Amino acid sequence: MITLNQVRKKFREQEVLKGISLQVKKGDVVAILGPSGSGKTTFLRCINFLERADGGTLMMNHDNKIINLATASPKEILSVRRKTAFVFQNYNLFKNKTSLENIMEGLVTARSVKYDEAKKKAEEALAWVGLSAKRDVYPCQLSGGQQQRIGIARAVVLDPEIILFDEPTSALDPELVGEVLEVLRKVARQGITMIVVTHEMGFAQEVSNKVIFMDQGVIVEEGTPKKIFTNPTEERTKKFLSRFMETNNMYYI
Repeated sequence: MITLNQVRKKFREQEVLKGISLQVKKGDVVAILGPSGSGKTTFLRCINFLERADGGTLMMNHDNKIINLATASPKEILSVRRKTAFVFQNYNLFKNKTSLENIMEGLVTARSVKYDEAKKKAEEALAWVGLSAKRDVYPCQLSGGQQQRIGIARAVVLDPEIILFDEPTSALDPELVGEVLEVLRKVARQGITMIVVTHEMGFAQEVSNKVIFMDQGVIVEEGTPKKIFTNPTEERTKKFLSRFMETNNMYYI
């Protein structure tokens, strides 16, 4: 599906990504874990060119075209963005557009879908996330959980090859997290390829089939949820997960 090789990024003198490589197969749900400042969000943003990496390559496997992340042309960037969708932690909805209009926007402007067809698809996506009754409501009239569900609907309606989720529950009040996680489970059950930066350990353990642990700009450890959560090999991973393990009565084997 997508192969990333030696992705590097600096902000002034701080090296945030130190050569990250990752392969994601079709249908994978990859959870990226790690402490704040480990480079998780920057890595995700570099995939979609929301940040310009200083080095590294990306390949969408169906066409085997290798794209240099540092020197990609506008045409190459557009080709990647047409195959991906991004769900932001702070929703990033247009404040002057209704729920329905927010979902339609990408279809009409980026995909050149005709208005009537875009409206129909947006209505179906609203129903899919359980918010048909909010179609004519503006973001300021929605809860954080509802706004994020609109954000997920906006991504899914584009029918992307892969959806990138940047800590989709981090801005939510605790009582609203569950409704968003349930929609994410629903996305995963559809077989949609996902990369999810998250602090929701239970979700990562339950839904993903690959877990990445990052720290200080590198991938420290990766593997199946069972391996990472019950038998991590790196001390840094064990320390990071120890509180979660104790809370859930889990022990390293």
